[in-house]
Amino acid sequence: MRDALEGWLARLKALDGAADNTLEAYRADVTGFLAFLADHAGGAGGMAQIRALGPSDMRAWMAHERRRGVAPRSLARALSAVKGFVRHLSDREGFDATAVLSARAPAFQKKLPRPLAEDAARAVIRTVGEQAREDWQGARDAAIVTLLYGCGLRISEALSLTGAEVQLPEVLRIRGKGGKERIVPVIPAARVAVERYARLCPMELGAGEPLFRGARGGPVGRRQVAKAMETARLQLGLPASATPHAMRHSFATHLLAAGGDLRAIQELLGHASLSTTQAYTAVDTARLMEVYEKAHPRA
Repeated sequence: MRDALEGWLARLKALDGAADNTLEAYRADVTGFLAFLADHAGGAGGMAQIRALGPSDMRAWMAHERRRGVAPRSLARALSAVKGFVRHLSDREGFDATAVLSARAPAFQKKLPRPLAEDAARAVIRTVGEQAREDWQGARDAAIVTLLYGCGLRISEALSLTGAEVQLPEVLRIRGKGGKERIVPVIPAARVAVERYARLCPMELGAGEPLFRGARGGPVGRRQVAKAMETARLQLGLPASATPHAMRHSFATHLLAAGGDLRAIQELLGHASLSTTQAYTAVDTARLMEVYEKAHPRA
C-alpha cells in the first residue's frame, strides 16, 4: 500500500501538476485511512482489504474521524483524497470501487473569504514597511504585501520571484497551482515597492536567486511574512483573519466592488473553477446587506 500510495502521488505530480503541499496533505489523509483500516480489520491489510471495502467501512472511518475532532471540511478533503487513491487502485487492479466512490462527504458551511477594508489594506502595507529592524527588511515586507494586494498573488507565488524580476515588467507570467500559467498586470505601486527594496537590499539579487531575502541571505519564508502581518494587525487592531492570504482576498473583493468582471477576476486569481471566484460575489452581497441594515430607516 505504501508503494501504491507513492505511485499515485507521483502520478498526480507528473500529470496534474499537483502542488507539494497538496501532495503532503493527500499523503497524510490516505495514510490515516489505511491505518484505520488495519486496526478496523484486526491487523489485516493490503489490496484484498481495499477490494472488500463496503459502505459500513466508510461510515465507520468517517465516524472515527469525527470522534477524533476532525472538522467536516477537513473530513471532506480526506474523503476526496481517499476516493482518488482508491479510484487509482481500481483502474490499475480492475475491481469495483463503487462502495468507496459513492460515499457522501459530510455537509459543511463554506467559509466566505474575509477581506480587509480598502483603508485597512493600505494601512497594513504601510505598517509592515515601518516595523522591521532594518530599512531594507521593511521595504522587503512592504513589497511582498503590495504584490499580494496589488496583483492578487498567493504568498508562494510572490516568494518564488527571482532576481530576474527585480525590475517588474508591466505583466508577470505566474505559474500557480497545478502548474497553470496566468498573466498578471503589475500596478505601478508594486513596481515602485520592489524597486525600493532592491535599492536598499545589501545583497546581490542574481537572476537565478530568490528576489526576497532573509537576514542571512537565504530566501524569505512564508512564516516570516505571516509574522510581519501578525505584528501589523496587532498594531492596527485588525482581526486574526488579517493574514497574507487575506490581502489576496481583498484584491479580488475590491476589484469586484469597483465593477470588475467575474471572469476576468477568475483569470487574474488563477482559479480553475468559476465557482471558486463566485465566493467573492457572496462577500460583496454580504457587505451590501450590512450597509443596508445599518442605513435603512425603520418604522
